Amino acid sequence: MVGEHGTMSLASDDQKTPLLPVHEPMEGTRTSVSFSIKTILTLENLYVILGPMLSLFICLFVKLDAPPTSQKMLGVIAWVFAWWVTQAVPLPVTSMCPLFLFPIFGIASADSVAHSYMDDVITLVLGSFILALAVERYNVHRRLALNVTLLFCGDPVNPALLLLGLCATIFFVSMWLHNVATAVMMMPVATGIVQRLPPVHEQSEAVNKFCRAVILTVVYATPIGGISTLTGTGVNLIIIGMWKSLFPEAKPISFNTWFFYGFPVAVLILICFWCIICLLYVPKGSGRALSAYLDRSHLKRDLEALGPMAFAEKMVLSVFGLLIILWMTRRITDDIPGWGSLFHGLVGDGSVSVMVAVLLFIIPNMKQEGEKLMSWNDCKKLPWNLILLLGAGFAIADGVQSSGLADVLSRALDFLEDAPYLAIVPAVSLICSIITEFITSNDATATLLVPLLYHIARTMHVHPLLLMVPGGIATEFAFWLPTSTPSNVVGFATGHIEIKDMLKVGVPLKVAGIVVLSLLMPSLGTIVFGAGTGTQ
Repeated sequence: MVGEHGTMSLASDDQKTPLLPVHEPMEGTRTSVSFSIKTILTLENLYVILGPMLSLFICLFVKLDAPPTSQKMLGVIAWVFAWWVTQAVPLPVTSMCPLFLFPIFGIASADSVAHSYMDDVITLVLGSFILALAVERYNVHRRLALNVTLLFCGDPVNPALLLLGLCATIFFVSMWLHNVATAVMMMPVATGIVQRLPPVHEQSEAVNKFCRAVILTVVYATPIGGISTLTGTGVNLIIIGMWKSLFPEAKPISFNTWFFYGFPVAVLILICFWCIICLLYVPKGSGRALSAYLDRSHLKRDLEALGPMAFAEKMVLSVFGLLIILWMTRRITDDIPGWGSLFHGLVGDGSVSVMVAVLLFIIPNMKQEGEKLMSWNDCKKLPWNLILLLGAGFAIADGVQSSGLADVLSRALDFLEDAPYLAIVPAVSLICSIITEFITSNDATATLLVPLLYHIARTMHVHPLLLMVPGGIATEFAFWLPTSTPSNVVGFATGHIEIKDMLKVGVPLKVAGIVVLSLLMPSLGTIVFGAGTGTQ
């Protein structure tokens, strides 16, 4: 009888709420049609039309002194970026558009575009995120976040000091690791701090701003720290490698030489960033609003509650440590090739990342018999939206090169040959920092622009490094868009920041970075690199 009663009840419910409204009155239908017309004439739908309209306008009316594919590529970029900026459709969906736009516009084949969506950097992100999920599963990020917060929060809570401590920690890690790896490794620490605060819908304005500031700190302190050392980012190695290739008779730039210039530049830019973030996101009274959640006595109590580190936590940290060591020693300098030379350069950072991640599915966690540190079910939270965003970025970068649009961008810099000496560094830095927002790959931008800057410098009769170094470093100032660089996407994928946050911080930070380069390259740079104004 119970089963029968349950069946009758379900039947009754089904009758009350039928799957299809078979007997819907005609008035309701008319109301629905009227409502649909209203929904068509919205700002959101205008944004949807904006992308294709911009693309059509460029293809019909913008003429470039280049192959027709470059004009079409510019149209595709306008379409995709219009949707990215306005969020007319979800960002991951927009990121899939190159898969059909490139073949339709005749820019590239479907196969070649699809290959861009599984680059070595993307495999690096995949492996790194599996490690990050392991860190999250065993609460390692919570332990790290508690220690960092406890060290820097102050008593009473000082939000500005905490952000400075977080900046310094990320900056130091980024000096030795790839930017993407640093962002992936430090983001769980940032989210661990954010998780101590109430949910978004319960947050006061001060708490909400602080949450955004914590995530933005990881996004921006990461590329800034990478400027410091020769191995901090691929762009630095590209500058040094091209200098050696283009001017083999010149004295090569050593690790120490770069550090004596790069470290002061990075520290000054980091201080500017900290001032900007505090000014915009740490309003008066933030300390009182945060004291209930970040009090030192509460932090100590929570840290003690975690107890001693278990075997699983130690193994996850060990695997992370192994990954860092392998990353740092795979390729050190041209003179010290690293262990990667044993495999003839075929192994990339992504290969290492995935290889180490596989260990997590082999090493037991010593909690239950047969259970490993990670299972595939734990990987359901992998950020596939991030993979699509990165894939779109690499596809656009490849399209810019193959379509001939890269040559158009290069020729646009020819006017710098007539620029006065004192204006050349700001001009070069500004142009390179803007171009890098749209080519997506900092390495690709540097590869494209640094040789050009070398030849322009020779034409101007100035030392090539006076243009190559600031121009190369400026390609790391991809501060405006979430898709400009992978570390930006890592922060954006958390859901705590929006494009307007990146623009609010990125615009003044880019200006500050250009000012620092403009002041230090003609002064400190000429001393460190031995770069006078005469032709070398």
